[in-house]
Amino acid sequence: MSSSNAESSKTLAGVGSVLLILSFIPFVGIIGIILFLYGIKGLASYYQSNEIYDDSVMGVIFYIVAVIAVAVAFLSFIFGLVFGIIFLILGLIVAFIFYILAATRLRKTFDLLAQKSGDHSFATAGTLLWWGAILTIVFGLGLILIFIAWIFATIGFFSMKIQPQQQQPYTTPPASYPPPTASTTPPMSQPTQAPVTRFCPNCGAPVQPNTAFCPNCGKPLPQ
Repeated sequence: MSSSNAESSKTLAGVGSVLLILSFIPFVGIIGIILFLYGIKGLASYYQSNEIYDDSVMGVIFYIVAVIAVAVAFLSFIFGLVFGIIFLILGLIVAFIFYILAATRLRKTFDLLAQKSGDHSFATAGTLLWWGAILTIVFGLGLILIFIAWIFATIGFFSMKIQPQQQQPYTTPPASYPPPTASTTPPMSQPTQAPVTRFCPNCGAPVQPNTAFCPNCGKPLPQ
């Protein structure tokens, strides 16, 4: 991913974080989740770390399960279903467990972003988000920590530096030595025959020096 696309992704994630802070407004939180995940996906691609996106997706899924558990628990209690109090308690326990799991996964996402970008606001956001989930049993304190956590996350997204990608300069391959040409290649020497200096006295055929017999008539040659 190019640096310009990464800039757009971090902006989307930052806007999503702002909307998650305002998630008490109907439908705002849903839009915030969508923008947050879309921006995180782009940043995960830029940093070449699928774990950043996978942890954030699982964190959101666990968060949705926790919200559903709370809703079912309170509806069972309000409408006076059988064992309404039991359903309320069990629902809150299930919601608490899944909210801890959601905060744990999102903390991993923020820790990886802090490691990759060098912005420690993400590490602070992850820590506060996790402790806020733990302290949801103390309703007010937990919500305050979660609120502050997303503020730190927003600061991190808008302040993180995207390093421009440097293009590798094109280098021409080294020139090879020119192949030898006819002008540089020495001519191959042709075998030369020794000059004929004598003839056979019987048939007159030319013979080589120091030859004992005539190659033509086979007569012995005088030495």
